[in-house]
Amino acid sequence: MSNIPYFDGHCDTISCCEKQGWSLRENNGHLDLLRLKAYSKAAQFFAMYHDMANAPADGLFAECKRQQAVFAREIEKNADLVEQCRTAEDVKRVNAAGKIAAILSCEGSELLNCDPDNLDWAREVGIKAINLTWNHANFIAGSHMSEAQRGLNDLGRAFVKKAQSYDILIDVSHCSDPAFWDLMEITEKPVIATHSNARAVCGHTRNLTDDMFKAIVRTGGVAGVNYWIKFVAPVDDPTMDDVIRHIDHFMELGGEKHIALGADLDGCAKLSGGMKGLQDMPMLWEALSKHGYSDALLEDIFYNNLLRVLA
Repeated sequence: MSNIPYFDGHCDTISCCEKQGWSLRENNGHLDLLRLKAYSKAAQFFAMYHDMANAPADGLFAECKRQQAVFAREIEKNADLVEQCRTAEDVKRVNAAGKIAAILSCEGSELLNCDPDNLDWAREVGIKAINLTWNHANFIAGSHMSEAQRGLNDLGRAFVKKAQSYDILIDVSHCSDPAFWDLMEITEKPVIATHSNARAVCGHTRNLTDDMFKAIVRTGGVAGVNYWIKFVAPVDDPTMDDVIRHIDHFMELGGEKHIALGADLDGCAKLSGGMKGLQDMPMLWEALSKHGYSDALLEDIFYNNLLRVLA
């Protein structure tokens, strides 16, 4: 691990810290700071998340603020290991100092009440990526599971425009196919799918069609490979070869500079390829190396491609 860089676009660890009282420094989940520190350099997007079907009495925006406060406290408590970052230059500086770079994201615009005005707060606290939706349709768009034929409405377009003006990345993992294509008509910045695989390899609606991935490539964005079994293969125990099939497929579509990691750690019950958590990610590096991927290409997938998008 000491020779492997690591930059991942999505984990749910902060919501677990808030809801279950975990420590970000060390816990029994998929990811913690001590395990991140074992890599040669490490950066991680930490997503705030809450199921809107079970919204708290004071609302989703209040819940989002609680999770942001937990994130800030955990960063402060563990300042010897980690620092919050907002730009690629921040990540480079923090990693050069031997610390972990932590980037804040928001899984579902409903956590901001789908309100463009709340993006002012998001920018202030350093949120750098926002999913249009989670699994439920919201005020701005349909999701892949709910109102899947509904695209991005006028409020959603205003939300996207303002977010991008604040250099906040728009994340299309979970959104409906029509919302994806509506976004592509108006985007002025790279688009990311932080934790989505190839639908041609595994036909789940959470995955990207070939045309979607190629559209992301045209924007200069990335797709993060997700290890949750349901998105990898329609079997009980997908293998590492099943994970690699997604990467190979994206490579065939021009993905050399547009594939990243998006493991969905602490957001799924079971990982593919025998992986149990962050400590096992070198298994993917080794498997890809044996598969013929060069160290330079692996460094792009494991670190550089996501760093470039954050620039």
